[in-house]
Amino acid sequence: MIKRPLMMVERIMYVDPETPLNCVYTAKINGQISEETFKTALIKIQQKHPMLRAIVDHTIGRYPFFMGQKDIEPIPLRIVERKTDDDWFKESEKAWFQLFDQPKKPLAEVVWVKGHDHSEILWIMPHCISDGTTGVTLMRELLSLLDNPYSPLIPYVAFESVDDFLPSDFNTGIKKYKAGLYLLFARIFFSIQRKSKKRNLGKSYAIHWKMTPEDTKLITEKCKANGISVHALLCSSVMQAFRDIQGERAKGKVISPVDVRHFIPEIKEDHLFAFAPTVELSIKKDNRNVMDNAKQIKKDLIEKISKLEARELLWMGEHMHPVVSRMIRMLKSSEGGHDVTLSNMGKVNIPNDYTNFNLETVFSPTVAFPWLNSNTLVASTYNQQMDFTFMSNENFLPKEEAHLIKDKAIELLTTSV
Repeated sequence: MIKRPLMMVERIMYVDPETPLNCVYTAKINGQISEETFKTALIKIQQKHPMLRAIVDHTIGRYPFFMGQKDIEPIPLRIVERKTDDDWFKESEKAWFQLFDQPKKPLAEVVWVKGHDHSEILWIMPHCISDGTTGVTLMRELLSLLDNPYSPLIPYVAFESVDDFLPSDFNTGIKKYKAGLYLLFARIFFSIQRKSKKRNLGKSYAIHWKMTPEDTKLITEKCKANGISVHALLCSSVMQAFRDIQGERAKGKVISPVDVRHFIPEIKEDHLFAFAPTVELSIKKDNRNVMDNAKQIKKDLIEKISKLEARELLWMGEHMHPVVSRMIRMLKSSEGGHDVTLSNMGKVNIPNDYTNFNLETVFSPTVAFPWLNSNTLVASTYNQQMDFTFMSNENFLPKEEAHLIKDKAIELLTTSV
């Protein structure tokens, strides 16, 4: 049974006991399913994943712990009557503000927006236990069990500390010295930072849209023809859109998360995990050519990913716990040096044909960060359609301006190719 302190990166995503920070993953199905089958499927999923049988405990140590519970309650299933095609979106926005703080309730909830022939299914989880791959995994497992309750799910043992991921030749002595220096520099950095009274006081919002299959095909084919990735073109188009709309206020930079499972294969694709190392990508001020910038971004991305030391990052992070609270305060008050955090989940690996229903589409996740700069763009592709969610808050980026940036990004994405 899991019992360990939250890693440094998990603590940042946890924020604090009073601040919700949830990810919401949504899929739309056509067909009919029973409530009993739904509940049976959730029990089986909960039995597989240790994190879904744990709570966050603040009473046993200096920092919060994940604590497994023998008598944890089942994952709640909340059923909402489906009245419009937008009900799922409203439920997603509501879920941002849900606290998972009850002593015997799991760190997840499922909402079934139930219609006669069409339904949406929402997984709601704290960001401190989930990333994009987690959402895809849980949705895939749930749909499989809704179709066939006897589908096998193999439980796994949760890791106990980041030391579980260290290679045998990891030089702990030298790394501890390096980690001590980093902590010293961090203490100095935060001690000389001017305290800002700026905060995210605006209303959080999300904007959702889909590309047509034709536009999605055009973009992917042109990217292949030009030797670039779709992600590089996305980054280039979005940064240029910020620059076109915001002018000198634009930073010309994005933060791009990378799936940690690429670097640490011990963390399996179907294991719940929250940490995603990031790379910073930028465009040059004097170059407005979206395709040229995309080609440079692809080169930069390959180079930066090749230098990522995910195992060391996790281990180093564990020596930064004394300054996590100051990191969080800075995130809540700093505008940052980037325009947006851009996460491209790529093609979503979930089947669409089942015996009793079919999966019509998968929506990109939504999330409302409590940071001052909460600009977040998530992209995914399912059934030959690219799907986007763009989140921020009215105080930092007015929704009207976000719509202008979105429209310009779509224009650049489709015309640059």
